[in-house]
Amino acid sequence: AEPTVEEAVAADDAAAGAPGADTAAAALDALEVKGRSPKTGYDRTLFNWNGFDFDRNGCDQRNDILRRDMADAVIQPGTGGCKVVSGILQDGYGGTAEERDRSDVDIDHVVALSNAWQTGASGWEPTRRIDMANDPLNLLASDPTLNRQKGDADAATWLPPNTGYRCAYVARQIAVKSEYDLWVTPPEKEAMDRVLGSCPGEPLPTRETAGGDDSSTSANDDSSVPAGGDSSSGSGATSGARPVAPSPDAVAPAAPEAGAPYANCTEARAAGDAPVYADNPRYGTHLDRDGDGVGCETGGQPAAAEPAAPAQPAAPAQPAAPEQPAAPAAGTPYKNCSEARAAGGAPVYAGDPRYGAHLDRDGDGVGCE
Repeated sequence: AEPTVEEAVAADDAAAGAPGADTAAAALDALEVKGRSPKTGYDRTLFNWNGFDFDRNGCDQRNDILRRDMADAVIQPGTGGCKVVSGILQDGYGGTAEERDRSDVDIDHVVALSNAWQTGASGWEPTRRIDMANDPLNLLASDPTLNRQKGDADAATWLPPNTGYRCAYVARQIAVKSEYDLWVTPPEKEAMDRVLGSCPGEPLPTRETAGGDDSSTSANDDSSVPAGGDSSSGSGATSGARPVAPSPDAVAPAAPEAGAPYANCTEARAAGDAPVYADNPRYGTHLDRDGDGVGCETGGQPAAAEPAAPAQPAAPAQPAAPEQPAAPAAGTPYKNCSEARAAGGAPVYAGDPRYGAHLDRDGDGVGCE
């Protein structure tokens, strides 16, 4: 039987009000809703943020995201196209766009690591935690003041002051929670529903639409950098990172055979590949003096001998070198980065007992970079 006029109108109204399958609202409806678990056992270092090359492009995640989210990024030469010196931060949280030094930009976890721990991540295998913490979908370059104002808050207790970005922000949180099967609390879902009520068709972002897919661009070319994210990421950055021109007479050394460990740290640094992490095929234990899985750390020297310097004529006797200060007691933070580098302990990660906030200028959990 044909539907009545009233039934047809009701069906049309229902279809118009129902979120599409690829929208943030539909994904939110599919998430589990329950109370937050205790924070017991949480330690940020369990997520190994920025200690893992998520897309294996040879760059750490902080520089990948700076390069993705900052327009007109300036790249430091000799770093394989990785290290961002400065650029224009187009900050979705505050709705501003301004030139900034890398030290004045934070990388925010859109779903905070503590929030993830309390909504499902506490029971994960370590590899899954590391994936989530380093996933470009969950990372966003942001203003340090606003990032720290947010802390580990969820949508029920913090939203960006830039109201025009709230739909994209909440959609990004939902995308991360959907990707990693994290749940939402009742107040969190209510807050997300309220935001999405003003934008029911807001699409669910992916790594590609969030600007996080740079696998198609080699990170080992100073003149080739990943394109910036589109507007759904909140960065609005476009491609256009500009490398600082190296000296005209600079000649790059020949690259070692693919998959072969570097002979020494001089070779790794010349290739712009230091520090060298354990999952890098060019890592070798001879590069890793302290056995922490990170070779050729800034200021450190590997156990293997570097190429010998040419013999020098005997120099006149010099006065005795001043006595070196005693090493800090175990568990005591380094006084400054000079001390950390002299001890071969740089960079200093947040889980290291010798880490201190005074060593971490940009607040990313890695001191003395």
